[in-house]
Amino acid sequence: MLRPTLLLALTLASSIAHAAAPPTMASILAEAPAADWQPIDPDQLLVLQLDSGRVLIELAPAFAPEHAANIRKLAQQGYYDGLAILRVQENYVVQWGDPAGDGDAARSLGKAKSKLPAEFDRPSAGLSFTALSDPDSYAPQTGISDGFPAARDPASERAWLTHCYAMVGAGRGNAADSSTGAELYVVIGHSPRHLDRNITLVGRVVEGMDKLSVLPRGTGALGFYEKPEQHVPLRSIKLASTLPESERPRLERLRHDSASFQRLIEARRFRREDWFVHPVGRIEVCNMPIPVRAAP
Repeated sequence: MLRPTLLLALTLASSIAHAAAPPTMASILAEAPAADWQPIDPDQLLVLQLDSGRVLIELAPAFAPEHAANIRKLAQQGYYDGLAILRVQENYVVQWGDPAGDGDAARSLGKAKSKLPAEFDRPSAGLSFTALSDPDSYAPQTGISDGFPAARDPASERAWLTHCYAMVGAGRGNAADSSTGAELYVVIGHSPRHLDRNITLVGRVVEGMDKLSVLPRGTGALGFYEKPEQHVPLRSIKLASTLPESERPRLERLRHDSASFQRLIEARRFRREDWFVHPVGRIEVCNMPIPVRAAP
């Protein structure tokens, strides 16, 4: 039987060791209070159905209001249902659209707009933004805004979304204002930040990236599939808010303006778990996780 003094010493040592354990992403999320989580609006959540499963995309109307509204309209009309993934380029993007292209056989946009302004950036005034303290090669400042990786320029007072993994953009031609949201792509490779402020980003995949990242790569130029039989069919893209209650996904993301998110930033900047030999002490915007969970 242990002596009381020895038992006390062991208990204190255990408590100190536990208290000194470095915070991890898992421990921070486990401790995050309910108030630090924010529901994802089902009216801004797309449910993409593939043969392999579903992919959920949160739209970003704060940054691309015209595109988000047009995409919602297209989804409500069933425009995307039966279209196809036409391009999978290694270390770059997955892209889908109308296999008929934009010729006479192309699917009608219906009541959706056929002309939208380029929404490459927006005024930074009034935008909720949690800045990262580390320098960035592509922007004066980066951070997280409304659940999306973003950047801003204090001199011009403009802000924009950044091309990180899982971000969704609207394909366009040479004209800056030639995108409608009818053709969309998802970043599946190393962050192509050179595209920032050159294409309208419309949202982010919050569930199901594993369904996109494993697709067969296209063998044609820029990763396009060369034969129709290679196309990956889109069974449907619906708004979550239009689905029956029993089928509607309910998700929450960690608020970027919460104390838990601030703890997470520092924990990811200084990885102090036993495995790490050299904690980096910095983080860049595309390496900053934006946690999403099923609503309890």
